[in-house]
Amino acid sequence: MCASPAKKPHIPVLLRPIIERLSPIEGVWLDGTFGAGGYSVGLLDAGAAKVIGVDRDPLAIDMAAPLLDRWKGRLELVQGTFSELDRYAPDPLDGVVLDLGVSSMQLDIAERGFSFVRDGPLDMRMSQNGPSAADLVNELDEAALADILFQYGEERASRRIAKGIVESRKDDPITTTGRLVSIIEDCLPRAKPGGSHPATRSFQALRIAVNDEYRQLIAGLEAAERALKPGGKLAVVTFHSSEDRIVKRFLQSRAGKMGGGSRHAPAQEAVPPQFDLLSNKAIRPDDEEVNQNPRARSASLRIAVRTDAAPSDAGRKGLGLPRLSLEE
Repeated sequence: MCASPAKKPHIPVLLRPIIERLSPIEGVWLDGTFGAGGYSVGLLDAGAAKVIGVDRDPLAIDMAAPLLDRWKGRLELVQGTFSELDRYAPDPLDGVVLDLGVSSMQLDIAERGFSFVRDGPLDMRMSQNGPSAADLVNELDEAALADILFQYGEERASRRIAKGIVESRKDDPITTTGRLVSIIEDCLPRAKPGGSHPATRSFQALRIAVNDEYRQLIAGLEAAERALKPGGKLAVVTFHSSEDRIVKRFLQSRAGKMGGGSRHAPAQEAVPPQFDLLSNKAIRPDDEEVNQNPRARSASLRIAVRTDAAPSDAGRKGLGLPRLSLEE
């Protein structure tokens, strides 16, 4: 059983601009990445009549008992994935918020294997079932590992790191975060002062692969489109460029802002937009928030409002979903 995380205040990233720009906050909202409950509490404090909190991590649900007592009748918790969020709301929603970063609760528990600064089992499974990061690291061949590191982590040294992993596991299986960090550090130059940890991109890539996060993201955006009522509000917080690119292109496509295509292509029937964008650019944290919460430094927020158009059945091509060579 996992140890309890350290008692640190959880600070939800970009909550203030979410509340300010989507005000009034009222009706029923769904928090698709409940975590420690920061967004749910923020929405309830701002006036939401009810929040449905969804998380695939059973520990997040277990630890939320005090919040359920505090918000009796106004907070409902569901263990599940936000890719199916439209199944958890009996009626159309007034709002959906998604925070795509790994939760501080998961990072603080070494046994979960998400953190490269805390040695623990190489796990990274948000739902605590299915193949772990250790399974991928020890079973995939060198080319497949390099593909994951490059496509999901944008790691330029992906081939070098994959080769180092395969060479190291010949001696013993790689089962801890500390050993994987050591292998990565041996493959890369020493980090510059103030720079990111050498293992940042590799751990990000493995976490995304273990939890199938990109396909979950697109499915979640599609589910939000189905679940939101006309005038319903959507807020999505991302923490790296690949995620933000997917959200940006999805919302642009659903808002009819993806461009007109080639003049040689046959004319296509105009489709009413499913979303109106409240901001054409990503909203970034201000200096005050970054100073209070350094985790916010890389965050981006995109917000939109649901129209009364029927949900789109448009495909996912062109949304920027990274593809592994094994999938092609």
